Amino acid sequence: MTRLDADTPFVHPDCEIGNATFGRYVEIGKGSRISRVQMGDYSYCDRYADIANAEIGKFANIASFTRIGPTDHPMAQASMHHFLYRSGDYWDGAGADAEFFDRRHARTVYIGHDTWIGHGAVIRPDVTIGHGAVIASGAVVTKDVPPYHIVAGVPATPLRARFPPQIVDRLMALAWWDWPHAVLRERLDDFRSAPIEVFLDKYETAEFPA
Repeated sequence: MTRLDADTPFVHPDCEIGNATFGRYVEIGKGSRISRVQMGDYSYCDRYADIANAEIGKFANIASFTRIGPTDHPMAQASMHHFLYRSGDYWDGAGADAEFFDRRHARTVYIGHDTWIGHGAVIRPDVTIGHGAVIASGAVVTKDVPPYHIVAGVPATPLRARFPPQIVDRLMALAWWDWPHAVLRERLDDFRSAPIEVFLDKYETAEFPA
């Protein structure tokens, strides 16, 4: 028996999930908090991930204790405290500041396919992480990350590209993350062991089995 299936996400205990949609073969780690998130096929987060206001592609690898889309406090007013916008928690009849929450929810993080978000990394709102990118453990990402680049540090800065530009272009065009489940299984050995150029040469013109 496989542990993951196409119909139901594998949600570990003690998670808080609201306004989220999950693709096939998704796994949510113990104690994670997921709010206003779209997560694509095969993506997962490990324990105690905190993800809000995000669109996540397929095959995303999100390590434990990550924070994606952390919210901001208002800094231009007399106070930054959340009594300004969660006022109903403090006074009857005060109500929440709906406009503040609308602005917060609109600040979406976009995470591409086959990405790796390292342990304890933070990705700020309005940031796009390109396909195949790697975010090092503990990084704080405040700017967009190009496809197949590795970033690290506080704030995160580029370390290097994973592959030369021509290889990146070929991977982006191949878009293997859209292959059917059965095709992924058939080509699993090559995913595991084939050098990247051998893999591309073999499958750029290959057709799916009938």
